[in-house]
Amino acid sequence: MSELVTGEAVALELRTARLPSRALAVLIDLAVAFAAYIAVSIGLLAATASLDEAAAAAVSVATFLLVLVGAPIAVETLTHGRSLGKLACGLRVVRDDGGPIRFRHALVRGAMGVIEILGTFGIVACIASLVSARGRRLGDVFAGTLVVRERVPAGRTPYVPPPPPWLVGRFSELDLSGVPDGLWLAIRQYLTRMGQLDAQVGWAMAERLAGDLASHTGAPAPQGVPPAAYLAAVVNERQAREVRRAFGPEAGGSGQGFGVPGAEGGTVGSLPGSGGPGTAPGYSPAYEKPVPEPGRPSYQPGPTVTGPQGPAEEGGAAPATGFVPPA
Repeated sequence: MSELVTGEAVALELRTARLPSRALAVLIDLAVAFAAYIAVSIGLLAATASLDEAAAAAVSVATFLLVLVGAPIAVETLTHGRSLGKLACGLRVVRDDGGPIRFRHALVRGAMGVIEILGTFGIVACIASLVSARGRRLGDVFAGTLVVRERVPAGRTPYVPPPPPWLVGRFSELDLSGVPDGLWLAIRQYLTRMGQLDAQVGWAMAERLAGDLASHTGAPAPQGVPPAAYLAAVVNERQAREVRRAFGPEAGGSGQGFGVPGAEGGTVGSLPGSGGPGTAPGYSPAYEKPVPEPGRPSYQPGPTVTGPQGPAEEGGAAPATGFVPPA
């Protein structure tokens, strides 16, 4: 299981796709592409019968590049990582942080695919996928992408808790372009698990992550805003931007992904568990600063533990999330 979140906050903890399912998806895509290439070639052969040998060769090369290279890149870009073969196999290409891919990701994957799939009949891609811990071929490594299984039980999918209503849309002018993908992943992992953490430990983690986020955005967190609420509000804003970028300006407002605009300018929580009777949508006990119990020492953050991204597996290294996980 891979700790991933899509840019639209559609699913979390998606399973990475392995070689058999990826190979089947590639075969479907190649069959469709070659069928289109043969059909276009036959049509062009009849239309360019009067051209000389050099012109015919140029048209043939252009047809190959457009149909077998350009078309797959365009399809992955427009469908946000879902080609016909991947759609049939329930797969999707996402960024390393789980967000939807863009043109540059599809371009790098397509260019490398010419070498490792078409040029070597898939041998290099198969070897790279078998060697990689997450089943990635060379195109995925250079593009910073990952192929995941999109069909997972909805009941097992956690969600990022919504921010308080008074913070929704407050960070619409914040520059999020300098925030690294690893920090986004660490923040999302914290938000989905903050209810399981000790109050003192969770508050210390939120403060450290909020400080890291503020240093990358260039704007400090507002005074009086709890760090966990600040993190939830900024993630909410980023996901709303991803939705608008993927589906158009009318796809979602400032509360997209967590709530919808209410009648008096507030928001109404749209996710389960956002609050009970008499509780404002977006409320979470982790948003309040914990009061130390009498006789109990306050929590002191330990040194940062470094290691590969993602949860530490048995016998592996601790996650590099910028904070110390609870004992």
